[in-house]
Amino acid sequence: MNNLIKYLKDRVSISNEDIALIEKYFISIKAPAQTSLLATGKTERYVYFLSEGIVRGYQYVNGKLIIEHLVDQQNFFSSIESFMNETPSPDNFETITDSKLLKISKPDLEILRTHSTKWNKIIETITNEHLNCKIERVRDFQMLTAKERYLKFIKETPSLALNVSVENIASFLGMEPQSLSRIRKQITL
Repeated sequence: MNNLIKYLKDRVSISNEDIALIEKYFISIKAPAQTSLLATGKTERYVYFLSEGIVRGYQYVNGKLIIEHLVDQQNFFSSIESFMNETPSPDNFETITDSKLLKISKPDLEILRTHSTKWNKIIETITNEHLNCKIERVRDFQMLTAKERYLKFIKETPSLALNVSVENIASFLGMEPQSLSRIRKQITL
């Protein structure tokens, strides 16, 4: 819980009353590696905060595994469209490592929002951060070479670079594992 509180305090001012609400409505869970948190076709019921561990979000496209999300600790994640619209998710989410998560349901999130307008600001801040990350990722695919994308990835997320398989990183960066292996060899020479 402390990681979530620190994460929020770094972004917005929260009171002791807000902390009490966080402790009341966020549910703490532990999940071993390779635990499915959401499967394609299921409706997302939670927004998660990853306190410890690594999670991947993926889809199968024409039978090929496509990693769309690699989430490291101290970040929120969800199949947001499914969560917001209460529709079946195209995404799968699963833990890569043993993980500690906090989750909140849509009804509980609505309780927080009606309790104080501050929660609208918190949600807006987190949503904007994630939207900016998505925009930057699209821009990176358009502007950077595969090697440049990998170098940026290891610079910005060293824990992911060290703890996620080459296959998952390659898929996330939009390349084949063999291409990533060649790039890694070039860098280490």
